[in-house]
Amino acid sequence: MITIDKAQGAMWPGGRRGPTGLLLACLIPAALPAQERHAVTRPAHTFSIVAVDSATGQIGVAVQSHWFSVGGSVAWAEPGVGAVATQAFILPAYGPRGLALMRSGLTGPQALRALLAADPDSEVRQLAMIDARGNVLSHTGSRTIAEAGGHIGRWYATQANTMRRNTVWAAMGRAFETTRGDLADRLLAALDSAQAQGGDIRGRQSAAIIVVSGDRTAPPWERIFDLRVEDSPDPLGELRRLVHVARAYRLATQGDDYTTAGKIDSAMLSYAAATAMLPDSAVNGELVYWHAVTLADRGHVDESLPLFRRAFAQDTAWATLLWRLPRSGLLHADSATIARIVREAGPPTPPPQNRGHTTVRRH
Repeated sequence: MITIDKAQGAMWPGGRRGPTGLLLACLIPAALPAQERHAVTRPAHTFSIVAVDSATGQIGVAVQSHWFSVGGSVAWAEPGVGAVATQAFILPAYGPRGLALMRSGLTGPQALRALLAADPDSEVRQLAMIDARGNVLSHTGSRTIAEAGGHIGRWYATQANTMRRNTVWAAMGRAFETTRGDLADRLLAALDSAQAQGGDIRGRQSAAIIVVSGDRTAPPWERIFDLRVEDSPDPLGELRRLVHVARAYRLATQGDDYTTAGKIDSAMLSYAAATAMLPDSAVNGELVYWHAVTLADRGHVDESLPLFRRAFAQDTAWATLLWRLPRSGLLHADSATIARIVREAGPPTPPPQNRGHTTVRRH
């Protein structure tokens, strides 16, 4: 139970003071604006999970639906604050408002109950909120389309509507609890388990995943993963592929950060791990290219040549770009060194064709 005093603020169990009544009044409108009430008929029938990784503190939300671009409306998360999934006959405002309430000091369950109390159409909504400490609550309105329901476990909640079977949300919970790996792995496993139970009765179309840090000091826009599949016959397969690609690029970015900090040995390890995750053809040679540039910038030209050769084999435009990098401060090398790299790592010149004894006369 939350009690509000406009002067002193909200009083949580245990006597802890929360945000002031004035702030809560701003965040929880007495009645929703007319344009938001119209959103009651906007469908986002789907299955989703919100969760916190108890080991790392990471916070996440993942979703799949037979509806175009479901991630932009359903999934919300903020570092160190929490995550929200808002679905069924969707009101996207639950996302930013839920995060604002949790940021102000409410727990996930308190924020959810407060917003539901202000929504005259709460019985057509389905949503879940989890805060950074793992306090979580899921709501399934009585007028959501069957099969519909939710499951709350330690550090997570699953919810689904318009499902083929009523086993979906419990199966998602089991998968999340038993899967090893980081939070993204476990969220993906929960989605896969829902689909294995039959998933959305209408089929598959889009999916999304957001994972953020549990660090409250991180910028609100910072994401570990923020990936969407807008329209696909296999959205979960594509989402899993994108997570794999994102992991490679995160390693490459980590390499850049190490380079900036002067930790070159660590940077090389990160770059090598990134390039090992994806074939050169999948990224047009880019990951191996920047690995090579870093080596050359540090004077390790001989070591860089095999990597440049791989990049140039994908696209000769990388050689053209190399000449432009010194001006931007990304490569400290003179023209002779760049010319050597382009010459030795570039594609071999094809041998002249043997034209026999044919004589060509130009008139």
